[in-house]
Amino acid sequence: MLKLYHAQISPNSRRVWIALLEKGLDFDLIQVNLNGEQYNQEFLLKNPFHHVPILVDDGFKIIESLAILDYLEAKYPEPVMLPKNARDLALVRMIQLVSANELLPATIALSGQILGLPGGDAEKIQQAQQKAETVLKYFESLLDDRPYFGSEYLTLADIAAGTIVPWLLKSSLPFYDYPKLDAWCNRLLARPSWQATEPSIEAIKSRMS
Repeated sequence: MLKLYHAQISPNSRRVWIALLEKGLDFDLIQVNLNGEQYNQEFLLKNPFHHVPILVDDGFKIIESLAILDYLEAKYPEPVMLPKNARDLALVRMIQLVSANELLPATIALSGQILGLPGGDAEKIQQAQQKAETVLKYFESLLDDRPYFGSEYLTLADIAAGTIVPWLLKSSLPFYDYPKLDAWCNRLLARPSWQATEPSIEAIKSRMS
């Protein structure tokens, strides 16, 4: 059986969890305590970089969430989560990479403000908010009249961005109005996989304290 080593507060880990649920796969969910368990020798044998998620399939260990999503799509292609059209496929890949490389670091820098915690470097917070705004504007421009990014059905782009964007747009931070993204977020948040994997605010605050 598939085994997912994960932490619920990790967006990278959560996107794999969502994909497993959306594909209707049987798997064991193994919680990793990120207050030190990721440095244990047993964990480092699975991932020497002490990060979650890790997917283990019949002894094969896969690290890095985007690689895991590709593995799941290739081995378990139903329901389809990658478009065949070249343009739509490129769009999905762009959103995945921008989410991981640009939006997630900015969101982490803004976590204290999102949660209402005091402190933080004002200049870094302003830079992070500007970066997040740039990504949100870009994502807004990529949504068309289809319900998901590049498709009529849920894709890996939606899973990658959908563990981050709703958290930003539903926060009290002063972001501009993004009607397409807001409607897209509401579609995602209505899905059982998003509801089942949503981390509690208490868990996130506990990790940051």
